[in-house]
Amino acid sequence: MSSSQAEYSLQTLSGLDKVSSEEWSILSGASKSGDSITPYNPFVSHAYLSSLEDAGTVSAETGWLPQHLVLRDQAQKLLGVMPAYIKGHSQGEYVFDHGWADAYERAGGRYYPKLQCSIPFTPATGPRLMHRRGLDHTAIGQALAAGARLLTERNGLSSAHATFVPEAEVAIFEAEGFLHRTDQQFHFTNPGYGNYEDFLETLASRKRKNLRKERKTALENDIEIVWLTGSEITEAVWDVFFGFYMDTGSRKWGRPYLNRKFFSLIGERMADDILLIMAKRDGRYVAGAINFIGSDCLYGRHWGCCEDHPFLHFEVCYHQAIDFAIARKLVRVEAGAQGEHKLARGYLPVTTHSCHFIAHDGLRDAVARYLDHERADVAEMGEILAQHGPFRKPGSIPE
Repeated sequence: MSSSQAEYSLQTLSGLDKVSSEEWSILSGASKSGDSITPYNPFVSHAYLSSLEDAGTVSAETGWLPQHLVLRDQAQKLLGVMPAYIKGHSQGEYVFDHGWADAYERAGGRYYPKLQCSIPFTPATGPRLMHRRGLDHTAIGQALAAGARLLTERNGLSSAHATFVPEAEVAIFEAEGFLHRTDQQFHFTNPGYGNYEDFLETLASRKRKNLRKERKTALENDIEIVWLTGSEITEAVWDVFFGFYMDTGSRKWGRPYLNRKFFSLIGERMADDILLIMAKRDGRYVAGAINFIGSDCLYGRHWGCCEDHPFLHFEVCYHQAIDFAIARKLVRVEAGAQGEHKLARGYLPVTTHSCHFIAHDGLRDAVARYLDHERADVAEMGEILAQHGPFRKPGSIPE
């Protein structure tokens, strides 16, 4: 697809191999460059996205056909990008539209294929309307969002979906006819704690005692926790962690999305952006979690184990992540999708956003009515959950 305008041309690319990592790095959020005003997000980096494609986890065979929207000027200089895929299913997205697909197909429509603007298998908010630093974000974003709508209509797709978008991008998508959807995650915020004990001191007494007891119990049975990053993450370590990942994936989903090659590739390409929190007992690893390190955020992703120990999952995935964020002076920990159990451990409800263009007028009207009610429900639930957080209430007397 190519749509020429006076200032730019809009194209689709069938893979990240069509763009060099150097060219990609000029985009907002995609590199650690000090001149970027957008915090680095490892999931929109060329290293992460190309590893998904090169490992074969993202391909036509897996139902994720890359169709990245690219905006270039007349000299072919890269102006903006929207990571996008034509999909034949709704798996690996974490924003569920199965009900929409079922309703449309029962009415005689064809919901798949659709266009998905997202990071595959990754429920983490990050830039979707990526632009060259220094350019007008709104203007580039509008051109990319309009391109997604045009690609959907020209190819007879049912819909286009941009998931886990920053709140600042929502209005840009809405201006191009996308519907706004909200959901909820639980994030830890670090206001500048010196250590984990500083965090505990902000909690109600009973909550503080519960977490101290939980962490102590998790490390019984001679459990040792180690942090691995960079060159410390060897192929032997990846072998062990992949076993953990496959065990958890097989039990929870029936078919894990990622393969062993993917972990080797990210180990080669972005090891300094990866933190493995591993638990050892009797000299061998018994559990672990993979995290990705942004410029201001730690993103928790996958967990697995080969031995069951009380509270070890909470220690490895949540408490240790807080420890690392405080040590690195990161302002936030995002511990993945769902999980109200995170609330008691200092992770508070945060609204997430997605945007959806529905080509069929009837389906669009039905979805719009549904989303009006859903947004209200999400907002109400967020307020209720926030009231049940572990922190001392304002004005309460320190215990």
